[in-house]
Amino acid sequence: MKQLLGLKCALAIVGLLAIPLTAQADDATAKPRVKFNTTLGDMIIELDAEKAPITVANFISYVEDGYYDGTIFHRVIPNFMIQGGGFTENVEKKTEGLKAPIKLESDNGLKNVKYAIAMARGTPNSATSQFFINVVDNARLDHREGFPGYAAFGMVVEGQDVVEKIRTTKCILHEKYKTADGAVTPKEPVIIKKATVVGPDEGTTKNQDKSEEKPEEKTDE
Repeated sequence: MKQLLGLKCALAIVGLLAIPLTAQADDATAKPRVKFNTTLGDMIIELDAEKAPITVANFISYVEDGYYDGTIFHRVIPNFMIQGGGFTENVEKKTEGLKAPIKLESDNGLKNVKYAIAMARGTPNSATSQFFINVVDNARLDHREGFPGYAAFGMVVEGQDVVEKIRTTKCILHEKYKTADGAVTPKEPVIIKKATVVGPDEGTTKNQDKSEEKPEEKTDE
């Protein structure tokens, strides 16, 4: 009898231990994280694969392909957003490795609030690799009746100070990137040195040593 009770207790403990592990695994799948190691520091972006499955899968595929490595934040508007994912350090548009445009998921309930990441695009359903990070609340970019909006798909959960450094960096009117926005290209290139998919517990502070190894202010391409 004692052996039977002992076995039941052991099974109960194993069952209890399994619950948080399963929940953690599910959370890692629904909320994958990407780390940007940039020349101004690291940031962690938590993605919402449940609400924006197509957008998140597309973004992660670019990360895993190494597409973002060596690209820059080419468009910085301090009271609006910072945009990257499409130009090299020499401010040349990156075309090698570019994938087909994806379906717009702007009606997913996620909002373009401060530090939310969203896809840059021209016309609806034209987003490819370029993204932007909101540096203020941009409700006017959200989906609504008569306006397709821009698809938010995650949040910068660590390294917001890095976002602020990029937001306030000195910009110039670059000869290779002239738009109606004016001087929006950082004078000193802000480079994404490495983009990686990381675990749910990995943060910027934990891994600092490892990091060493338009007109309507549209967010288009």
